[in-house]
Amino acid sequence: MANQSDLEKGIEIRKKLSGDRFGASASALAELAPDLDEMLNEVVFGRVWTRPGLELKMRSVAVIAALTAMQRLPQLKSHIANGLNAGLTKEEIIEILIQMAFYAGAPTAVNAFQVAKEVFEAEGV
Repeated sequence: MANQSDLEKGIEIRKKLSGDRFGASASALAELAPDLDEMLNEVVFGRVWTRPGLELKMRSVAVIAALTAMQRLPQLKSHIANGLNAGLTKEEIIEILIQMAFYAGAPTAVNAFQVAKEVFEAEGV
């Protein structure tokens, strides 16, 4: 049973981060494993993303860096767009990816830049 308050906070954070993309199409996760999707909304977005200590923009920096290093490119694409909605600029995202080139490897950064380019074009930035 979900903690309703955390679930609602998580959905609000996801709406803020996703902007116009929120609810546009059901994800495979929401369709195939709705309980897991609810848990992620409740815990990851409702508890972790709403913790005091880091503003939303800084949490986006951490997630973009982590997803870049792990080469989780589909999720990186979403989180680059989310980062824009959290207040990151195109230039800041580029700097995050440049930084990652030296900590996660140049090929990793090259892949991330391709994803970023797609997001920037789609978002018109």
